[in-house]
Amino acid sequence: MLQVPESDQAETEKEAQSSDQPRQLTYTQLVLCAALIGAVGGLVATIYYFVLEFMMHGMWHTTPDFLEPYFPSWLPTQNYVWIATTVGGFCVGLVLYFMGLPGEMAQVVDNIHSPGKIDVRKTPAMIIASLVAITSGGSAGPEAPLVQVNGSFGSWLGEKLKLSGESVRVLTFCGMSAALGAFFGAPIGAALFALEIPHRKGLEYYEAIAPAIVSAILSFAVFRINTGITIGGFYHFETVPALTPMNLFEGLVLGVIGAGIAVMFIGVFRLIGQLLEPLEHYRIALATLGGLSIGLIAFAFPQTLFFSEEQIHTVIETGATLGISFLLMIAVAKMFAISFTLHSGFLGGFIFPLFFIGANVGLAISLAVPQVHPTVGMVCLMAAVNVAVTKTPVSSSIILSVLSGTAMLPVIVIASFTSFLLTSKVTMIGTQRSRSTESLVISAMSAQPDLVASLQQVAGPPPPALRLNEPLS
Repeated sequence: MLQVPESDQAETEKEAQSSDQPRQLTYTQLVLCAALIGAVGGLVATIYYFVLEFMMHGMWHTTPDFLEPYFPSWLPTQNYVWIATTVGGFCVGLVLYFMGLPGEMAQVVDNIHSPGKIDVRKTPAMIIASLVAITSGGSAGPEAPLVQVNGSFGSWLGEKLKLSGESVRVLTFCGMSAALGAFFGAPIGAALFALEIPHRKGLEYYEAIAPAIVSAILSFAVFRINTGITIGGFYHFETVPALTPMNLFEGLVLGVIGAGIAVMFIGVFRLIGQLLEPLEHYRIALATLGGLSIGLIAFAFPQTLFFSEEQIHTVIETGATLGISFLLMIAVAKMFAISFTLHSGFLGGFIFPLFFIGANVGLAISLAVPQVHPTVGMVCLMAAVNVAVTKTPVSSSIILSVLSGTAMLPVIVIASFTSFLLTSKVTMIGTQRSRSTESLVISAMSAQPDLVASLQQVAGPPPPALRLNEPLS
């Protein structure tokens, strides 16, 4: 019988063990993967954008124009709003019933912590369900679906390359950043938002910052080139005079008010969740009821329809003509619209809806207290409300500074961190948590493999595991 030399056998075992070990990318390879994810993410966001625009135009322009002559005299055409949202809710329920629940932001956050990746198999359900939900007028935007779709692509790429768990998580963050980079138009702020959202007390996955920013920049560039959307401030606020120390104090006060508004919203959100809980397992009925509720709210307050990216323009341009009371009523109505949207199965993100609430309340404050400039009031409340819910003070400040095209960053930061600190014990995304100690150790080992190998040589082989049924010698 042929005997294999012990040295060759040991070498073969060593090669087999090394082939089973996860791969580690060099920094250059990591950046190239991040760039690839960013480019793909920009293309995905572009396709999603054009499909969503086509569906929105068909449902809210082409279809109403076609049906208008057929409306009976006793039913004014304004009723199309709640009819369309109810039918849309029924369609959302059908998609969820047959394709299953693809998850929402809380589940994405949980998956980022453990196992550090997003399941790509849920992508088809997320794309279809979110397109139907957003088209149907729900108060939720495309950022959450894009985060899950592009994040799952980053996870898939990491698994195909047989990378370590920590490296897969970094590529998942790159996909999330690519989604937000295209959506927000502020690449650095978008990347930081993706890294802040898993936590309650600030960014912790620091090793993903540079790759995530690379992905966000590439996605931003691809998306803007393909769509032709301009670069720079998206909202055209009234110009703010030179900032003074009084503006800093205003940012502090507005941060306190924004924290209170956010707590009120979270209370409404939990209340609606409790009311709809008995229908949790009846997806079609729940989504249909949600669509009806969204439509009835929009019938009374048309400003609450959709995810509010465009509606914020209306607040800036004509909101002052509505008066203080009506602006506050719109903000409260939007809280209920968001709550019915998310609890009834309509998939999407709530960042711009939160911005919308803040803009209305901020403008109302500036009308009540003329010393507060309208732009200061709106932007600071937009930041404070969003930060209190999402726990993203750094990224939200940067994003709003870019979107508003103002030099108000110091005031926005004060409002954001005031709200953040005041609401540290109040959470809406229950899966947000600190990075685990185990994750930090794995990250350190991945970053310094040579050091770990040296320590293992010095320490020698580990002792054999003690079994419970073996006696102590």
